[in-house]
Amino acid sequence: MRRVSIQSVLKRNDVSAATASAPKDEARLLRRIAAGERRAFEELYRIYHPRLTRFLSNLLRKPEMVEEVLNDTLMAVWRRPDSYTGASKLSTWVFAIAYRKALRARSRFDEPIEDKGAETRVSDEASPEQQLGRRQVQEALLSAMSQLSADHRTVVDLTYFHEFGYKEIAEIMACPVDTVKTRMFHARRNLKTALPGGLTDWL
Repeated sequence: MRRVSIQSVLKRNDVSAATASAPKDEARLLRRIAAGERRAFEELYRIYHPRLTRFLSNLLRKPEMVEEVLNDTLMAVWRRPDSYTGASKLSTWVFAIAYRKALRARSRFDEPIEDKGAETRVSDEASPEQQLGRRQVQEALLSAMSQLSADHRTVVDLTYFHEFGYKEIAEIMACPVDTVKTRMFHARRNLKTALPGGLTDWL
């Protein structure tokens, strides 16, 4: 089946991937997408592109796979908005699609996935000293996370970088909440071993 580019759906080829303000009613945004409104899809693209890029980069750590899975995820939202039942937050549903597609993409590759190091972002509102401190913490955490298994890395990423709760993570990963808690317990234990000095307090 011919792969459809995300740009074939978007009106403009220069749609920015910069973080946009989340809409007050994402369910209404999805209903507009279901009605075939491309401008609504552009809004959703701007909101989720940077978040999914960060998440998938940490999970897959192979740029070409990240772009493929991100494209497939957003195309799934465009094609099947009616599959969202409203039982969870829209973000949980979108991330669950991305996670499932990432697992399938990983299964197609037998060779080890190279660590690339995810891009870090800090708020422009912070002072230079605060920005440096936050960047150092993020870089140290990302470096330590590279030593975790994919499941443990995913739980940590969704918790600390995307602020999902255990229940939401369980929905995304299609596993019991207790499994998420167990994975987080082991992930934290391994991170505390890998992180230097006082940075373990961040966990």
